[in-house]
Amino acid sequence: MVFIRSSKIPCFFILTRYAGPYIYLRNISDQFTAVGAKASFFMNGNNWACIYGADRMADVKYAYAAGHMIGSHTWSHAHLTTLSTPQLQDTMFRTEEALSRIIGIKPAFMRPPYGEYNANVQSIAAARGQNLALWDWDTGDADGNTTVQSEALYNDVVNAKVKNAIILEHETEETTATVLVPYALKLFKGKGYNIVSLAECLGVSPYTAIGVAQQQSVRLKHHTQPPYFLIGF
Repeated sequence: MVFIRSSKIPCFFILTRYAGPYIYLRNISDQFTAVGAKASFFMNGNNWACIYGADRMADVKYAYAAGHMIGSHTWSHAHLTTLSTPQLQDTMFRTEEALSRIIGIKPAFMRPPYGEYNANVQSIAAARGQNLALWDWDTGDADGNTTVQSEALYNDVVNAKVKNAIILEHETEETTATVLVPYALKLFKGKGYNIVSLAECLGVSPYTAIGVAQQQSVRLKHHTQPPYFLIGF
């Protein structure tokens, strides 16, 4: 199943972050926590940074412990519709394994890079117990939009008087962490909106399993392997 919009709980906003974990994750987590909001972080395994780096593992644990939702964004941010079935299985499995090892969870949501998916992607994700998560509004923060342009998008959301919305941001952008996140939190909180995780808004569990994380010293052999595709937006 593909979730394009939040649908079960009115007047809740979900701001989602992609392409991390990266150096701004903890800062963004703290900003949400400070105002009683929850973010949804969709993690790559090896994109801007390797998820098995000591700092990145610590950041993932930090955000998870703060109650934010953690989902999969696949291993290397590849164009999923160009991959073979074995490649699809691998890029999904690597990130799932990393999240299981680091925080002990199996994600129930996978965000397809670039929003690209087909029947095969849906079928494989479903077999792995995952729903595909897309978005309603894109800030364009990773596509060259200025902060003024991205802020205008937030204002458009408010002016549209929508009851719920999934808004796309990228954790890897410095101005997103330092300018857009505080702007959005102040704007939406000031308008009386609740900012919750995607799973909470949909009324479902964010994880198909919750177990015990392994020791932080764990490293995966895939750590040094190159991704299938170069990073891009």
